Amino acid sequence: MSIDAAIDKFVQPFAETAADIVFYSVPVGGGQEVKLILIWLIVAALFFTLYLGFVNFRYFKHAIDLLFEKQAPDEKVSGQITRFQALATSLSGTIGLGNIAGVAVAISVGGPGAALWMVFMGMFGMSTKFAEVAMGVKYRQFLDPNHPDRVSGGPMYYIREAFRERGMPLVGGIMGSFFAICCCFGVLGAASLFQTNQVFRQALIVTGGEDSFLVGNAWAVGLFMVVIVGLVIIGGIRSIAAVTSKVVPFMGILYIVAGVFVIATNYAHIPDALSAIVTASFSAQAGFGGFLGAVLAGVQRAVFSNEAGLGSAAIAHSAVKTDKPVTQGLVGMLGPFIDTIIICMVTALVIVVTGAYEQGDGMEGVELTSRAFATALPWFPYILFAVVFLFAYSTLISWAYYGVKAFTYIFGDNDVNEIIYKIIFCIFIVIGAAADLDNVILLTDSTVFMMAVPNLIGLYLLAPQLKKDLKAYSESLKASKSSVSEQA
Repeated sequence: MSIDAAIDKFVQPFAETAADIVFYSVPVGGGQEVKLILIWLIVAALFFTLYLGFVNFRYFKHAIDLLFEKQAPDEKVSGQITRFQALATSLSGTIGLGNIAGVAVAISVGGPGAALWMVFMGMFGMSTKFAEVAMGVKYRQFLDPNHPDRVSGGPMYYIREAFRERGMPLVGGIMGSFFAICCCFGVLGAASLFQTNQVFRQALIVTGGEDSFLVGNAWAVGLFMVVIVGLVIIGGIRSIAAVTSKVVPFMGILYIVAGVFVIATNYAHIPDALSAIVTASFSAQAGFGGFLGAVLAGVQRAVFSNEAGLGSAAIAHSAVKTDKPVTQGLVGMLGPFIDTIIICMVTALVIVVTGAYEQGDGMEGVELTSRAFATALPWFPYILFAVVFLFAYSTLISWAYYGVKAFTYIFGDNDVNEIIYKIIFCIFIVIGAAADLDNVILLTDSTVFMMAVPNLIGLYLLAPQLKKDLKAYSESLKASKSSVSEQA
């Protein structure tokens, strides 16, 4: 048995067990089952959108203004990174292979209609993202006296405080720790396993497929990724933010330009592609089962892509230099818009407009997207490989930070515990390169989605406080505008 086969055999039982627990489903007719965790996330997205007065629409332009607003250097404002760096770090965790391989999985399973449901979920997920980022900044902690500007934040902190404010500190401690444990394992699945796995798959494609010298040597690709990831994560959030703030804009623009080129070369098929996406989303012809299959595939991949409701982004945004949590919450909600509505839709259009999804057989990941890109120019899969590599790399370094913060929340915020988790993280990078896609998808989704349970409970408890903070900020914003208008 090869090293790769042994690793995959090791992963399989964990993946299947985790999936049975997290993705408990109930039959709804049409041969489909609804995963209860998806209902949990959809309800949260709708709730926060309505409860906060459609914050995702009302403050969209203001959020963009805040992102590009020059922050004056203020020594009294604690934190480690700028608004832009915080968003870039968060996006580097979400603009990953969920946008390339994840969209491909959604369409190969749910058909072209899944793309539209991804967009809808991304739109409403902006409200959930606003809530978790704002609360992450509000309840962050400065724990290291030797590094007074080093901050730790995220759902584990605001979950704990939400219960403590209601006189249930023990329950808060348990729930906060439960989230941190889920995050520790979720990071290993979503980053170490899935990202490296798809880098290897695309590397295999561009080096000859089944005849590639990489066959049976996936672990070597994993070791290479370990080296280049380790060089960045050793420097902490400042080092990670410095890299992501440069890599994320470049890789995003590169991918969008490449995708638009493929779509443009197939311009004659664009009307049919758009029609297929819309009609497959609502078509009665496909039956209730086909309709529900598209909805579930789209929603599941959208959440995996933008992470709204999982709480991971709040960890990165908590390091921002600000004393106004609401402002960073507004900046944070731009994440799902950029990630799901723009970049995922580019992938979906490339796959549908080229008709590549019609040639597949069952679940496909990055292979499907690569096949779609190759229809424009034979060497386009090489560009896709560069994008896949950058997407995976940026996700790995940002999620490593999430895992470190969750691990140190449980075992203590110190350098030794940081090093221990980083070593574990790197070991799983090697495992991920060699594992089978089906097993990686199962394990990744299971561990990541589990984070949504304690995270959303905490956000529901804090919803009145969040609404109060948003109202106060809105009033101060109006007063500021009135003052400027009077002076003019």
